[in-house]
Amino acid sequence: MALYTAPNPPCPTLFLLIHDAEEGVEQEVDMLPNHYNTKQDSFNKKASKKITDIDMVDEQELRRALAKLVPKHEKEQSALLETYKASYWKWHFQLRCGFGLLMYGFGSKRALLEDFASSTLVDAAAVAVNGYLPTINIKHVIYTIADALWKQHSTVEKGNENEPAPSQSLEELVSLITNYKEAHIVYVLVHNIDGPGLRDEETQHLLAKIAASKPVRFLASVDHVNAPLLWDKQMANICFNWWWHHTPTFAAYDIEGTFLPLLLASDGVTKGIRSAALVLQSLTPNAQSVFRTLASHQLTHSEDLGLTQHQLYSLCRERFLVSSELTLRAHLTEFKDHQLVCTRRGLDGQDCLYIPIQTEALSKLLEDLDS
Repeated sequence: MALYTAPNPPCPTLFLLIHDAEEGVEQEVDMLPNHYNTKQDSFNKKASKKITDIDMVDEQELRRALAKLVPKHEKEQSALLETYKASYWKWHFQLRCGFGLLMYGFGSKRALLEDFASSTLVDAAAVAVNGYLPTINIKHVIYTIADALWKQHSTVEKGNENEPAPSQSLEELVSLITNYKEAHIVYVLVHNIDGPGLRDEETQHLLAKIAASKPVRFLASVDHVNAPLLWDKQMANICFNWWWHHTPTFAAYDIEGTFLPLLLASDGVTKGIRSAALVLQSLTPNAQSVFRTLASHQLTHSEDLGLTQHQLYSLCRERFLVSSELTLRAHLTEFKDHQLVCTRRGLDGQDCLYIPIQTEALSKLLEDLDS
């Protein structure tokens, strides 16, 4: 009888190799203790508990707790920002030479960029874009850039056919900027150009096309680790013409983080209310009243599929909110861009307008608007 061990086994394995003289064969007998087999089987069992079983804290309660945290190292952060001020003239020179500035590094760079723009970029108009907003409207951004550019041109008269207007298409607004022949420029300051509302391929190509035009100078910040993957070589080096600057500030993302869900917070109706309220607050009082009209009808007629555009126009006209269907259509376009209003096919085949928010959340939203 000979005793062997398996070479480099994954777990302690012991065999007895027994030679049977009568049969002329060798038999292999497993001598592994039973408690090893028991442990091996326990490793293969799946855990019965899931991460969804964790009792998450309410989001508002978590945010209140975060707000009570005492900031640390404020003096060091302020001193770091002061050191960057020595580079303001250099950054300005790079912008005037046609480069785009891209700021990266840990910490919110919002205060740094706004201080640089307000103190140094005073030789031309500047447009600030909050890219961290999840519901940012790219057409409104491009119109604002075109409008700021044209307002610097004193010879442009009101009503000129070349003057940008909100009713123009996205392609027309882009064409107005790229074909601008005057010597004026406009600085475009984008907080988080890698934000969720600007991260798609089509939006980045539009921004790159604007950045490549002669009168536009881009100054942007990024915080996502995969931000460089947004652009190919031509977009980064030719269109945006980025000059990368490592500018860590170690400042808290107080404003940017407001629009991001907390990983340790539960999903509730408050999240939908807050995001909708933020969008409505940025709209005109007339647009808010139109939204309130549709919301009130939806709450009182919950069995209906919604209102047709003509029915909503009749209700709004009775309340002197709109003077024409063209005005109402402009409000509805704004609502649809922010996903506040959707359409679905009614029983008679017509498109019905409705608000894709639960009844409880919609009631709370109207209360917040009225207050």
